[in-house]
Amino acid sequence: MEKELATKKIILEEIRKAIEDINYGEIVITIHNSKVTQIEKRQKKRFNQTNYPTQGVL
Repeated sequence: MEKELATKKIILEEIRKAIEDINYGEIVITIHNSKVTQIEKRQKKRFNQTNYPTQGVL
């Protein structure tokens, strides 16, 4: 029981870190048989003309 509680705390901490580290994107949590098996972080970087002018770049 203690090991299961420790595992749950680790998983929650990983989810918290993923949320804190991302500005735009998705956090995908995969669950099988009522257990978290995977956490994916899909981060997006946004570029616009104001911050990154395109003249002469390509």
